[in-house]
Amino acid sequence: MHNTAFLFPGQGSQSLGMLADLAAVYPLVQTTFAEASTTLGYDLWELTQHDPEQRLNRTEYTQPALLTAGVACWRVWCSLSEQRPVAMAGHSLGEYTALVCAGALSFSAAVSLVALRGRLMQQAVPQGRGAMAAILGLEDDQVIELCARISAVNEAADWLVSAANFNAPGQVVIAGQAEAVAAAVTAASDAGARRAQLLPVSVPSHCALMQPAAEQLRIAMARLAWQPPRITVIHNVDARARQHGHELQQALAAQLYQPVRWTDCVLALQASGVDSFAECGPGRVLAGLVKRIGNGRDAPMYSLSQADGMQALASC
Repeated sequence: MHNTAFLFPGQGSQSLGMLADLAAVYPLVQTTFAEASTTLGYDLWELTQHDPEQRLNRTEYTQPALLTAGVACWRVWCSLSEQRPVAMAGHSLGEYTALVCAGALSFSAAVSLVALRGRLMQQAVPQGRGAMAAILGLEDDQVIELCARISAVNEAADWLVSAANFNAPGQVVIAGQAEAVAAAVTAASDAGARRAQLLPVSVPSHCALMQPAAEQLRIAMARLAWQPPRITVIHNVDARARQHGHELQQALAAQLYQPVRWTDCVLALQASGVDSFAECGPGRVLAGLVKRIGNGRDAPMYSLSQADGMQALASC
């Protein structure tokens, strides 16, 4: 095994039927989902596999589903190999998954916490009032300046738009009040963006509109038992690691209303000597982003949502 970092995906990586193939080989997957279901009070595995009411894409359900999926992949890996990653990082919600797998927070506590996080985020901004959009083909500084210019047009408290995710060079997600985001999309297109389009989400994550949710989340986190992570976890807010419980809580609260600096997180991992990556959860979103960052194009990437990905990494 190389100097491998495990990466945990966030919202957008969920899909109906996720981890079904892995669960067919490793019963530990469904065992993990059953544990989460006991905490949540509903059948999480059934929701991820069938979901006739289309709840999986609702934030309050998406977050515990993705956390559980990531933990399930991690547990399968731990059952197969004694090798552990040299570091971890998670994209937005995935940061909670990383901390669980690093031993900083119990799984059951995290399941309840992210379910609350999803509810608080949904409640913070009325349906239809918030928006997010992807801007491709502009420099980070261009997007920051563009958002600042749009926000300055109207000084009303709910007229704002800002960079929410620095996902890779030339790939930035913006968030804020719906009309301000729409204005920024038009401005980005006029500035020469290769693509500027609204995303199918209703919650404007990682912007100032989430501060009320962050304050309530901070109160809930303070009631939980935190331990120093046994594996280094790089945090979204500043691409730095933390050890103490109060520092972890501060980083997670700030993450809700500050940008996800994913590019910086991957660069920090590379600078520390990481030379391969494993996506520990459904989908391949993070693999695609890593390939666009630093020397990520040449780094081996493993998908742990598939049994063959598990075996490929175990054989290294």
